[in-house]
Amino acid sequence: MSQYQTNVNNFINDLDGGVFVNKVAAVLSEVAQGVNSTNKKGKVIIEMELSSLDENRVSIAHKLKFNRPTMRGSKSEEDTTNTPMYVNKGGELTLFQKNQGQLLDINGQPDGKLKTVN
Repeated sequence: MSQYQTNVNNFINDLDGGVFVNKVAAVLSEVAQGVNSTNKKGKVIIEMELSSLDENRVSIAHKLKFNRPTMRGSKSEEDTTNTPMYVNKGGELTLFQKNQGQLLDINGQPDGKLKTVN
């Protein structure tokens, strides 16, 4: 195993600015409540699709689908959002780039490699 694996807890918490994990929590509770009150099966599905965004970044489309049983049938919903993430060394996914390089020299001045904006 690579030492640069993606930290799944951080990854999930970073999706959609932290909103995705709250959606999952709410959906799990709603489906569990429906299953408990009807004795029918419920379903929660999380789908992720990664596509290239630009150099060292990918766009992650994360879809949350659920089917909550009700007394007269079921209730279903689907929600899809996107989050851009950096692909770091070893494929580790993070919201912010891990190695941004040397920005300042030892005296605290720009290292000369930075571009200046006029």
